[in-house]
Amino acid sequence: MPLFTPFTLRDVTFPNRIAVSPMSQYLSKDGYANDWHLVHLGRFALGGAGLVFTEATAVEDRGRRTHGDLGLWEDGQIEGMGRIAHFLKEQGAVPGVQLGHAGRKASERRPWHGETPVTEEDVALRGEAPWETIGPSAVPYGENWHTPTEMTQSDIDDVLAAFRDSARRADQAGYEVIEVYAAHGFLGHQFYSPVTNKRTDAYGGERENRMRFALETARAIRETWPEGKVLSFRISTTDWVDGGWEVEDSIALAKGLKENGVDMVDCSTGGIGAGHNDSFKPRRMALAQGFQLPLAAQVKRETGIAAMGVGFLWDAEVAQAAIADGTVDMVALARELLDNPNWTLHAARSLGEDKDYGFWKPQFGWWLNKRQRLLDKLNLR
Repeated sequence: MPLFTPFTLRDVTFPNRIAVSPMSQYLSKDGYANDWHLVHLGRFALGGAGLVFTEATAVEDRGRRTHGDLGLWEDGQIEGMGRIAHFLKEQGAVPGVQLGHAGRKASERRPWHGETPVTEEDVALRGEAPWETIGPSAVPYGENWHTPTEMTQSDIDDVLAAFRDSARRADQAGYEVIEVYAAHGFLGHQFYSPVTNKRTDAYGGERENRMRFALETARAIRETWPEGKVLSFRISTTDWVDGGWEVEDSIALAKGLKENGVDMVDCSTGGIGAGHNDSFKPRRMALAQGFQLPLAAQVKRETGIAAMGVGFLWDAEVAQAAIADGTVDMVALARELLDNPNWTLHAARSLGEDKDYGFWKPQFGWWLNKRQRLLDKLNLR
């Protein structure tokens, strides 16, 4: 079964083609991982996923989206993140960390507090103060949002150094895959999208200049990230905005990333936040199961880089077909796995790959086999 065949990049072999997408929990304190993160991520490894990503993990404290984001901006954070990586590996999954910087989207409230900017109100309510945000240009994320400070060359150098240093910490913590969060309006996306990048220096203007920050991020990470470990980028393949970033641009970016040590692109879309800007007209996403897979296939086909498909995937047969026909090399699921952490194991059974609970951990499988034999004997189901 293609979905359950191993896949190797560099020195890392994934036991199957199923990845757990980063899903922010917003429950960290000062960027430190805790028991919630261990249990939340550990259950996906117990559920059979081949690659388990942490949530977006900030490389700077000012790069957090919310006060509750994970971080790897200081050495003290290695231990908690390492505990998670160790457990994931112990259970047969490859541990991955998503490194990111929120740029202008930073200093935001948690989703259940409104997904709006942090204000002085939050100091009184939760003891959480707003902080200064940065971005490629002084363009706010939306109406009534703070205006970020346009990054100087010194700021850019500092953030690149932060990615490099966080990669070193990720290696020390035992992670095997780094994914850079350069999609959904995070900092890398803010640089390469014309919607948000209004610079006139070497990081703005023509597409090659707007791509520069992403390529330099890849090079910075490779300075400390071992040769045998995997580097991936999550990109927004299109902004879904007229005049914005398009799949042809993503193909050019993927080629550049591949030349700079990147092994796989995780192809999502959208999130740039152009609705407040009359210069750009949003297009409606054609939402359907696997609607982003054709974009990932196009990037893979025209660049030769490995591709991961993500978004609106829940049917095992759809995921299986995407691997079988070479559309993508891996599939990433999020909400479906949140609803059912054992989705991978159930997929194996539904596809006829696992008839006797052999894919399950023996601590679970022998119980389920015993139940099945009893049900069969009683003709209950």
